[in-house]
Amino acid sequence: MESDQSYREAIRSICLRCGFEPVDPWLRERIIYRKGKTEVSSFDFIKRDLEDIERCDILVAYMPRLSAGTCMELFYAKLKGKKTITICKIKDPSPWIIAHSDVIIRDIRDLEKHLK
Repeated sequence: MESDQSYREAIRSICLRCGFEPVDPWLRERIIYRKGKTEVSSFDFIKRDLEDIERCDILVAYMPRLSAGTCMELFYAKLKGKKTITICKIKDPSPWIIAHSDVIIRDIRDLEKHLK
């Protein structure tokens, strides 16, 4: 998990400017990533993430490094017929990332032109 979560606000702002209503699971799940115990099971938050994907129009995946969770979300979104945009800073991304991304960009600033 990225310690700097500021990218989320940048993505949110771009989505709003382009007329999309962003859903950021981090806002409800950040408690899971804090130190200490939590009452929320992993299966519960994964189920909610998948439900978010089912309701979305577009999945924007931020992948500065390989993330099993983000890869699974990309796969699920494509399985459900969703458009996917991946912001990927990985030099040679996995064929799985490439195959399940409609668009791959390297910089958040390029997101807006792909949402219009």
